[in-house]
Amino acid sequence: MLEIGSQAPEFTLPDHNGEPVSLSDFWGQTVVLYFYPKDSTPGCTRQARAFADVHEELRALGAVVLGVSRDSSASHLRFIQKNGLPFRLLSDPERTALEAYGVWQEKKLYGKVSMGIVRTTYLIDGAGIIRAVMPKVKPDQNPADVLALLRAGEEAAQ
Repeated sequence: MLEIGSQAPEFTLPDHNGEPVSLSDFWGQTVVLYFYPKDSTPGCTRQARAFADVHEELRALGAVVLGVSRDSSASHLRFIQKNGLPFRLLSDPERTALEAYGVWQEKKLYGKVSMGIVRTTYLIDGAGIIRAVMPKVKPDQNPADVLALLRAGEEAAQ
């Protein structure tokens, strides 16, 4: 995992429409970068819908949401359409960003060891500095926690 205060690694990945998206496209904005295991699975669907539920509030606080998994752009598009998601999902089949952000890790499930994505969210400020790292997040709670952090930062700035 990357540390708070470090520079967020740059990346360019295709979104759900196959359009290239780079972290640097969002300089000047807060980026909520969340990594999740797989489209259309129960936990990932709950997390995405929860981010959709608070999306307008996040935007009002100047934040943009980007979700990243290994799924294809076509899978992301189906996931967005099925769930009415108002934010971009990025495809990382080569694990470029997954490895750069330290979320591709060994996982154990029922005694079986495999490599996979550890559900993690990063808050990145407008200068590309990591302001929060949220590893092993709970899908239902993660968006509310992000919103609370952004609100606290907003209040501290006033």
